[in-house]
Formats: sequence, C-alpha cells, structure tokens
Amino acid sequence: MKSNELLLDAFGRIRDIVEVTLEGLDDESLLRRPAGRGNSIAWLIWHLSRVEDAQLASAAGLVQVWTSQEFAGRFNLPLPQRDTGYGHSSDKVDAVQASPQLLLEYYDAVHRQTVGFLDTLGDGDLDRIVDTRWNPPVTLGVRLVSTIADCLQHVGQAAYAKGLKHSGG
Repeated sequence: MKSNELLLDAFGRIRDIVEVTLEGLDDESLLRRPAGRGNSIAWLIWHLSRVEDAQLASAAGLVQVWTSQEFAGRFNLPLPQRDTGYGHSSDKVDAVQASPQLLLEYYDAVHRQTVGFLDTLGDGDLDRIVDTRWNPPVTLGVRLVSTIADCLQHVGQAAYAKGLKHSGG
C-alpha cells in the first residue's frame, strides 16, 4: 500500500463517520450540548470540517473550500471568516448553527479537495516542510496525521453526543 492510499483510507473513514453521525438528526439534536456545556454536534462537525479545510489548503497551497465555494456566506455565522473554532467560548459554540444537510455538504466539499490533493502525493512528498513555526519544523506527513487525529477525535465526540441523545442521556 502506498502512503497516499493509507491517507485516503483514513480521511475516508472520517467522511463516513460524519455522514452516519448527521443521519437522522434534526436541528434541535444538532444544537444540544451534552451536560449543557459540551460542544454541540453542529459545532463539532463544523469545527472538524474547518480544521481539515484550513490545514489541507495551507499544506497544499490551495484556497480553503470555506471561501472558494462560498460556504462562509451560506453558513452566515457571526464569526470572523477565517475562524476555525480553536479556543471558542461557550457563546461562540452556540453561534454555530447549521442544518445537517449544509454541514454534510461542506464536509463533502472539503473531503473532495482533500482527496484531490492526496491523489497527487508520492511517498517523498511527506517529508516536505509545511510549517517552520515549530521546532522541529512540521512536515506534510506530520500535518496530515495530526489533522486526521484531530478530526477523528471530534467526529467521535459528535457520534458519542448523538448516542447520548438517542439513549435518553
């Protein structure tokens, strides 16, 4: 198996879990915050989509789907356009509201851009430095793995929150 095939599989699993998690949810379920203070499913799916979009676009030298495909306008959130959700207060978590359809449309568009980029990669590309702000500098391979880890964590949280709602918790 080539490294890009492994990465495609990992990002594909995120996409599959996003779809299953959003399936059958209404707006109320999307906005429910576990224990009244946890992150809502809407925020978690939006955030992981923004993270993958921002990280992959930067590493690939592409424009983020958020702006290039006008999702920022479609979501119409009261947040700065470049916001990805890092460090959000409770009020900002509440501000992220969208339908399951819009959340899935955005993630699918991000995923298509991710797949297009990953399809072009060879094993040697993973050693390319993509961020010199860290010591040691971050390679493309490390950035992709950290993005996968972050997105899987958040989609797992969203799936768990959905299970809480459907189990009466």
